[in-house]
Amino acid sequence: MDGILPLWKPKGWTSHDCVMKVRRLLHTKKVGHTGTLDPDVEGVLPLCIGRATKIVPFLTDTNKVYEAQVAIGVATETEDASGAVIERKEPVTLEGNDIKQMLENFKGAITQIPPMYSAVKVNGKKLYEYAREGISVERPAREVYIHHIDFIEGSEQWTESTFRFSIHVICSKGTYIRTLCTDIGKAFGYPAHMSFLVRKQTGEIADKDCYTLDQIKNFGEQGRAEELLLPIQKGLTHLDSWDVDKETAWRIEHGQVLNEPTDTLRNPFCVTHQGEVLAIYQYHPEKPGKIKPVRVF
Repeated sequence: MDGILPLWKPKGWTSHDCVMKVRRLLHTKKVGHTGTLDPDVEGVLPLCIGRATKIVPFLTDTNKVYEAQVAIGVATETEDASGAVIERKEPVTLEGNDIKQMLENFKGAITQIPPMYSAVKVNGKKLYEYAREGISVERPAREVYIHHIDFIEGSEQWTESTFRFSIHVICSKGTYIRTLCTDIGKAFGYPAHMSFLVRKQTGEIADKDCYTLDQIKNFGEQGRAEELLLPIQKGLTHLDSWDVDKETAWRIEHGQVLNEPTDTLRNPFCVTHQGEVLAIYQYHPEKPGKIKPVRVF
């Protein structure tokens, strides 16, 4: 069984919980997830099965699409609704045009400081481990990219003394939407947190492609689980592709170093034969004019 299982992760489950559950449902150990989702978050979590586990780092590296709710007026220690309140300030009602104008400042390359309650490692230890011990450490700032960020019209509401509105975000790998929501609040001069989040898409795999754990269980009991799997190439559509002839395909299947293709390709790139992905190659770092395999399927 090889392919990508497009799971709709439910709230209350960690990404690891989902991997363990699917291993039991499909009776296979070769399952890997493609980007952690916090327990309180639901949404698209592609799981790689069998040979598809070889593409986990490449699918993880794709853009993500989210819908989030920003809650202005209250900050929490975790930057989401699950954390203890650390700051309050009575907000005012923000106008839609003002929100749209402010969001323009968050488009493109931005710098984020990861939240203390995150899995980012500092000196070999995860930040949330420091946080649970009450230890504050310097967190490394990192650059992420916001391709699109849009205000969702009509989403404004007052809830629990906070003014809330929703945003639609397309962003690079490594973006913390919790931190983005907090920073948007700061830009308006208020404490804020992320009160809701759903991941709508990972790479080319969208919510409409996904199955729930119950659906996966039902298909598995009927011996039809393979019908749910997307082909490996579905997780590699963001990479350039080089289609080769039969002779070259044989050499690629045997992991050989080859001459560079005549086409200019972004590094790394897929190699295909008659529509089937054979491998992922890259330009050879030590041999000019050559390419070498990164993954062979």
